[in-house]
Amino acid sequence: MIKKKYYVMKALILLITLFLVPALNAQVKFGFEFDYAQFAYDSVSNYVEFYYSFNEATMGIEHTDTMDYAKAILHVTIEDTTTGIKTVDKNWLVSNAIIDQKNKNESLIGVIGFILNKGEYKCTVVGKDALDNSRKREITEYINVFPFMQLNTSLSDIQLASNIISGSSNTSSIFYKNTFEIMPIPVAVFGENRPVLFYYTELYNLSNGNKNNMLRVDQTVYNSRGRMVVQKHKKIGRMVNSRVEVGTVMTYKLPTDSYTLVISVLDSVANYGVSSSKKFYVINPSVEYVDTFETKSNIIIGMFGVMSEEELDDFFAKSKYIATAPEIAKYESLTNEVGKREFMTNFWKARDEDPSNRRNQYLIDYMERIKEANNKYSGFSREGWQTDRGRVYLIYGEPDEIERHPNQTESRPYEIWYYNDIEGGVIFIFGDLTGYSDYTLLHSTKRGELQDPTWQRRITIR
Repeated sequence: MIKKKYYVMKALILLITLFLVPALNAQVKFGFEFDYAQFAYDSVSNYVEFYYSFNEATMGIEHTDTMDYAKAILHVTIEDTTTGIKTVDKNWLVSNAIIDQKNKNESLIGVIGFILNKGEYKCTVVGKDALDNSRKREITEYINVFPFMQLNTSLSDIQLASNIISGSSNTSSIFYKNTFEIMPIPVAVFGENRPVLFYYTELYNLSNGNKNNMLRVDQTVYNSRGRMVVQKHKKIGRMVNSRVEVGTVMTYKLPTDSYTLVISVLDSVANYGVSSSKKFYVINPSVEYVDTFETKSNIIIGMFGVMSEEELDDFFAKSKYIATAPEIAKYESLTNEVGKREFMTNFWKARDEDPSNRRNQYLIDYMERIKEANNKYSGFSREGWQTDRGRVYLIYGEPDEIERHPNQTESRPYEIWYYNDIEGGVIFIFGDLTGYSDYTLLHSTKRGELQDPTWQRRITIR
């Protein structure tokens, strides 16, 4: 391993993508993600890094007199599949102080490392909410460890990152290695909200062979149909035995799909090459396919085709406000992701206001409203789209006018939203009944919405 440092577990706040932050309720799964990468250590073992993330929006908050905390439990077991011996079986408590509740949709992200000898291992990682153990997710991976130092020219696994800081002096960071500070992204989702993919990999045993022969390093990206969409290459020398390769992929240019990043090292003279690959996902509904054979249906199918069943459930929960009762019943009767993907594709095609346009503008606008609702109205216990203001914002859009009453001596804070073009003009009145900026709908003049002409009594301070 190149100047590898043994890191103890620690957590750090990083932003997470909109569609992989499930809500804190019984219908949405607990938000926990895990990924790993292997790096060389010595001739008989590799150093395996585990990357984890807990979505704070799905976690309970521990309140104290001085600070609020998000706390989680990470349980890792690593079992040798040949001997049945567990080399690791341990719990860690990770926590993060909540400095400002206005920082929405953040995640507790960390890394922990293990030295594993050659062999095959069953790795089970469980993430739990420390305040409610019923909120949990278990992920199992089988990892085959073959020491990189036993090979000729070789590459480590590819580590995906949301950012890489070159020449970092923050040597105490758990994300620091080889002069780089690498922020892992276990969810591996990029696009509009995360426009650049960063990657890190290590190259070993480069001096094996003729030092006068340059090596070629290729960076290639393939889409789900195996079509090459990105290709770069460069030449490197063999004067050092090991080196680091970092790079980027401009994911904001790619349409919604699943992709595979491949890093290859080629020796054309010796007719020898090695490669390492990593899968990632892009959600970019505003980017059109350049292939003229692709249709808008393919774009929508591509978006939902890269979502897991949990992510489909989460997105439909966000879409329920505009769904009919039969549609809700139909979706809830579906038992697998294939049926749910087909349903979501048809659901949004049916709401396409301009079929002649290859972009489903209604879907794009709705996704933007979800992002805005989460940014504006999220609290400790709920994402913005789950709140009353978020629901109204998703259904009816931006109000024409908002009349705010934040500091009243005889009443709790309240807001009046005006929509001038709906039913000749309607209003929505929200009040902060708890004092935690969680505004509840008190009254509306919109047909079908809550109506309470005596709403003022609920906010009057007696």
